[in-house]
Amino acid sequence: MVSTPRRYSVAFSPDVIAEIERAADQGLYRIRGFGSLRPLPSFDDLVLLGASMSRYPLEGYRERCATDVTLGTRFAKKPIELKIPITIAGMSFGALGVNAKRALGRGASAVGTSTTTGDGGMSEEERAESDILVYQVLPSRYGFDPAHLRVCEAIEIVVGQGAKPGGGGMLLGHKITERVAEMRTLPAGIDQRSACRHPDWTGPDDLTIKIAELREATDWEKPVFVKIGSARPRYDVQLAVKAGADVVVLDGMQGGTGATQEVFIEHAGIPTLPALRQAVEALEELGMHREVQLVISGGIRTGADVAKALAMGADAVSIGTAALVALGCNRAVHIEDYAALGTEPGACHHCHTGRCPVGITTHDPALESRLDVAEGARRVRNFLTVLTMEAQTLARACGKSHLHNLEPEDLAALTVEAAAMAGVPLAGTDWIPGRNGH
Repeated sequence: MVSTPRRYSVAFSPDVIAEIERAADQGLYRIRGFGSLRPLPSFDDLVLLGASMSRYPLEGYRERCATDVTLGTRFAKKPIELKIPITIAGMSFGALGVNAKRALGRGASAVGTSTTTGDGGMSEEERAESDILVYQVLPSRYGFDPAHLRVCEAIEIVVGQGAKPGGGGMLLGHKITERVAEMRTLPAGIDQRSACRHPDWTGPDDLTIKIAELREATDWEKPVFVKIGSARPRYDVQLAVKAGADVVVLDGMQGGTGATQEVFIEHAGIPTLPALRQAVEALEELGMHREVQLVISGGIRTGADVAKALAMGADAVSIGTAALVALGCNRAVHIEDYAALGTEPGACHHCHTGRCPVGITTHDPALESRLDVAEGARRVRNFLTVLTMEAQTLARACGKSHLHNLEPEDLAALTVEAAAMAGVPLAGTDWIPGRNGH
């Protein structure tokens, strides 16, 4: 008897069937943390063109490649000066435990860069550990305190997030401890859903007023960032600039989250690669590229990602998920706790449960104690250092004495799709799909 090979429907794969059955059984959509699990075009689809005859490389042991960047030069009296163009993205105290916030702040400060508060306000520990702290103003206003505007180094108005453009955040009840509840003026133990838009403005003209209010409240000292999710970046970036932003932070589809509907994570927004290209073009059309700084986030993992993002026109990048992995997220320890969550190291995206085996996305004292702050800070410092050295290595190979001297001419694409999205030639050709009538 000859057995017939198994064949599955592409549209109705076993995973799709399993999800339909789960939804039919439970009547609830799926909520999870982390970022998109589907393959997406990324910086891996680009390569840098190292120098040879037509350009001279720099000698790594003798010739300097600078890495500093200043953010907020447009209007702020006190722009923030970073030693490296890699920052820590906004992740809330609530989504993360206090030890994680302390370790991120200490590690970032050790290399001269910034951290960001996230939803729910500023914790004392984060302020104490972070030399340069960006204070987020979110639609929810949870934990918002005008006094904190005056003790931070920059302010970030959050309009959207790459993992869920057009949607608000979530923090499930088992992570709303008494302290988190007090900071957010919420009842403990009850699920929290953040608003999807700011309550006091409905468009760019109102954003102009909001930025002016924040400048007046801080005597025009603090840079004002505007963070947007990557949905319609060309228009959104230009509207943010028109409203008066010093810095635009653009979060691509690969950006992670503490908790949201899975349908958002996998099906809303566009990848970081095309979003970055559209944002740079938007700034160039206004004559504001480099005058308004652009920070890109969403899927930055390596020094190569950093170098390619800067070559495409970003002034800095921001990391979230990669910073948590550096702390120990998905580390192969406490295997039995991963198993209890129905997962394993490397495949865990249960940030929303409050049962993080490595003590990062939890407020359970026993679990949180597993994250040693000093060791976590050391690992974050080391990771940021390696990212910087990798980016410098590639920049020197392209003959650049500063990371910001990287440019689109230093890039080529390995696929037709990446060439079209990033706006750089397909490798071995001078062809950019979608340009010049092609």
